[in-house]
Amino acid sequence: MASSDPEKLMLKGDKLTKLSLTRWNADWRNATTLYEQAAIAYRFAKKHEMAKIAFEKASKGQEMLSSPWDAAKHMESAASLAKELGNWKEVADFYRRSSELYSECGRSQPASDALAKGARVLEEGAPEEAVQMYTDACVLLEEDGKEQMAFDLYRDLTALYVKLEKYSDATTLLLRWGLAADKCNAINSQCKAYLSAIIVYLYLHDISQAEKCYNDCSQIDAFLRSDQNRCATKLLTAYNEGDVEEIKSVAQSSTIRHLDHVIIRLAKKLPTGDVSSSLRNESKDDGEPLDENDLT
Repeated sequence: MASSDPEKLMLKGDKLTKLSLTRWNADWRNATTLYEQAAIAYRFAKKHEMAKIAFEKASKGQEMLSSPWDAAKHMESAASLAKELGNWKEVADFYRRSSELYSECGRSQPASDALAKGARVLEEGAPEEAVQMYTDACVLLEEDGKEQMAFDLYRDLTALYVKLEKYSDATTLLLRWGLAADKCNAINSQCKAYLSAIIVYLYLHDISQAEKCYNDCSQIDAFLRSDQNRCATKLLTAYNEGDVEEIKSVAQSSTIRHLDHVIIRLAKKLPTGDVSSSLRNESKDDGEPLDENDLT
């Protein structure tokens, strides 16, 4: 009966993979089985560091046996244990390696999922790395024509951008989400993404950019005829009229309440600046006739 002592299993596995005068070829098949048994035993004993190392070796073994799918699974297990140990660099490295291995199998969905898992773990400990992993996870699906499978990733990354106060990045991503939704004819998601981008600009009190975004998005017929467009029109009209109460009323409307929570929270804070200044250009036009000789 094989030994259940994980340390002995690891030693046996190492011995089978080391070349010597009497061993010219590594026996990865039997060594991998030993590493897998050791990893399970270590994990059951809550010896996370040793279990992580065993899963790394088991992953390497499956690679050597030309089984990238099983190698990816073991690397995900190693990443999960690195999370328990609070080793954020290894979390990122292991989930990225797992993603690469799934890609070798031609499987974009699990490859993307592996990056997303890593990103969610790293949101607190390494947020910049999390942003990059979410972004890479989106790209994998986009390049494979699976944009609709990326919607949850767009949502998670938008929330992270807002949390990090990277609002410009959030609007760029929301417009990218709208384009992705257009490609797969997800009209409701597309219109929600465009309205969300306009709201983020208004939260920044960048009214001119919000209007530009509105005008650009309104070139798309699906958005022009949508409830989200009508909501955006009401919001921008209220801003241009300096009507604070109307802004607050529209921000509480059912159309906005059906957006993602992170956008709803921003909308509830509108307006974030002095909207009476929105009238300054109109007032100037009414009160100061244009001097044709003044080109300044």
